[in-house]
Amino acid sequence: MLLLIVLLTLSFPPGKSFPSYKYDDADDDLEAFDYYRAAEEPEGRNASACEQCVPELCPLAQGCRAGLVRDPCGCCSECGNLEGQQCDPGESNVYYGLCGDGLQCKTDASHAADGDTQEPLCVCAAQEPVCGSDGQTYTNLCKFKEAAFNKPGLNSSHGPCNTVPIIKVPPRNLVNVTGSSAVFLCEVFAFPMALVEWRKEGKEVVLPGDDPHISVQSRGGPQKYELSSWLQIEDATRADSGTYRCIAKNGLGNVSATAVLGILPQDEMAAYLEESMKELMGYDPIRDYDGDYY
Repeated sequence: MLLLIVLLTLSFPPGKSFPSYKYDDADDDLEAFDYYRAAEEPEGRNASACEQCVPELCPLAQGCRAGLVRDPCGCCSECGNLEGQQCDPGESNVYYGLCGDGLQCKTDASHAADGDTQEPLCVCAAQEPVCGSDGQTYTNLCKFKEAAFNKPGLNSSHGPCNTVPIIKVPPRNLVNVTGSSAVFLCEVFAFPMALVEWRKEGKEVVLPGDDPHISVQSRGGPQKYELSSWLQIEDATRADSGTYRCIAKNGLGNVSATAVLGILPQDEMAAYLEESMKELMGYDPIRDYDGDYY
């Protein structure tokens, strides 16, 4: 015990005394101070303690496409977060901020990887599409409000605008080896919903026709008023090579997109892949040759 007292005495230089703490008299403000928030608060977001609210001194919040919300102090107004931005759940504006008008702060656990924590995001409460007076279909009411902020006088009506089909994902060119499968995808948006059909150029028949090694499947999605259609060719041969066309039509018109299918035997496929790899890597036999030139 004597040794401990000596060591404590030597650790303080002459003229210094032991600090005296009275926990019963601790400052209430100090106890309530959120050290974690103070350390993590982004720059420019009222990191100082909210000692006094003077609305007249609040900065003017401008360009708020999702409306106004209260700042962390509950005194001033700031821009609400837009759809897809990170947010603070509940009514406490702590770190990311609050969602704007018509938006909810939600966590989509289905998108979180194993062991990861998915951050909450602002999601529009009304997910029905909206037709703007500019003839454009907006995904939901929140997206329409964002557009209306920059387009004064823009009006809306329920549901998507009537439109000629739009091919959002066209089929892509394919090269494959004999005996393999080839699959083309075509995603279409339209209102009224579109009908999608497949044809091979040079032939009048609508696929699959009576060909047992060709099949066509279609289903709604991935988004509302969209249709996804697949053309699949099993055990493909060189005779299946050619240009295939995805045709989407409704009562307002039709559109189409094409893709080329190349089916090669094994030896030609190997040469094709080698040549493609050279192009991908930027191979130049003259530039890359180490010899001297005269």
